Amino acid sequence: MLNKRQNKILQILGRNNRTSVAVLARMLDVSSVTIRQDLNFLESEGLLKRVHGGAVLREADDLSDRLGVNYEQKLKIARKVASFVENGETVLIESGSVNALLARELVKNSKVTIITTNVYIARQFRKDENAGIILLGGIYQHNSESLVGKMTKACIDQLNIGKAFIGIDGYTTKTGFTSRDLLRAEIASHIIQKAREVFIVSDSSKFGKEELTNICFPQDVQHIATDMDLPAVYQEELTKAGVDLMLA
Repeated sequence: MLNKRQNKILQILGRNNRTSVAVLARMLDVSSVTIRQDLNFLESEGLLKRVHGGAVLREADDLSDRLGVNYEQKLKIARKVASFVENGETVLIESGSVNALLARELVKNSKVTIITTNVYIARQFRKDENAGIILLGGIYQHNSESLVGKMTKACIDQLNIGKAFIGIDGYTTKTGFTSRDLLRAEIASHIIQKAREVFIVSDSSKFGKEELTNICFPQDVQHIATDMDLPAVYQEELTKAGVDLMLA
């Protein structure tokens, strides 16, 4: 759990993408030593990257770069969604920074087996021998650490998927849920076709953005989990589409 000062550091980075130890120490009225300790801890949690004299967040395919962006909203979403998973259940978590936090919550609080197509999500638990993790095969994408291609689809075809949790890069009324990557979109769409119950999981910053290719539309899923900052126009639109809209 982060303390108030560490949360404030992430908020500052979320606005500016990059800041220095000296600036943070002055803004938060603490010593540089305290700020360095906070930055080291936040880096160990995968929430930012240390650079010379400070820290940086940047939007990228690398989940470790995105985890700290809108961290508080993402954590609230992850915790809300985690309450829908029963103890002992097996679920599929595709990719995305909120889904990485969801995986942490599930393994921490219950005996849940996680199937995933994302190496970053799987290796968070490399030191936790009690974590039940099934990593599907496929072509490895170095930046996103996702597995894609025909082999991944073949692995998915062998599974009976109850609940699936899908990350997105964008949503508009015209394009539906979208991804910046064609191959990851193909895998996400395939999972959605196979799963009995699908959760779209994303913070509200993705709504109103149009990315490269479609994953699915609201009528293809049962649940959408996001935060309270979702614009009213999308809240109304998604509710009318008959989706279970969960705002954390």
